[in-house]
Amino acid sequence: MSTATESDDELLASLEPGSFAVFYRRHVEDLVAFFMRRTRNAELAADLTAETFAAALVARARFDPGRGGASAWLYGIALHKLARVERRAAAERRARRRLGMERIELTDADIERIDALGSSVRAQVLLERLSPQQRDAIRAHVIDERPYGEIARWQGTSEAVVRKRVSRGLSAVRKRMGPRA
Repeated sequence: MSTATESDDELLASLEPGSFAVFYRRHVEDLVAFFMRRTRNAELAADLTAETFAAALVARARFDPGRGGASAWLYGIALHKLARVERRAAAERRARRRLGMERIELTDADIERIDALGSSVRAQVLLERLSPQQRDAIRAHVIDERPYGEIARWQGTSEAVVRKRVSRGLSAVRKRMGPRA
């Protein structure tokens, strides 16, 4: 039987190398849409979709069609991934409230200013005046566009600490830059 005509249950049970790819192609767009409706964040939706399929690939040997269809199993994994992200976000909000930290929302003007300064000598000097932890966190998040969770793992700390380093570092840079033009 061709993998294109096999059911989702058959695809997951198959040891054929291309079978999971077919399963992925059948469900990827719907899963991205599922996450987009719930998060309203394209980057997060793409990350959760990738994490869900990675977990499904690793766990496919444990799939039991007797407990429900492949699609329900996949969305069960997706719901677990989404719940984990929501718990983490709630914990970060609580931590920010306890620390008295406001979430910084950059405006388009802020982003343009950062982009313009990013390659300037002045920006490098301002960054060099920060603590190494703040400088590294800002470079990783603002310049390299790495997510807080990845930076936290790299720095061996929590996301809340990384957010604090970025926030305080950007605040210090803003003060040193003077009033907005």
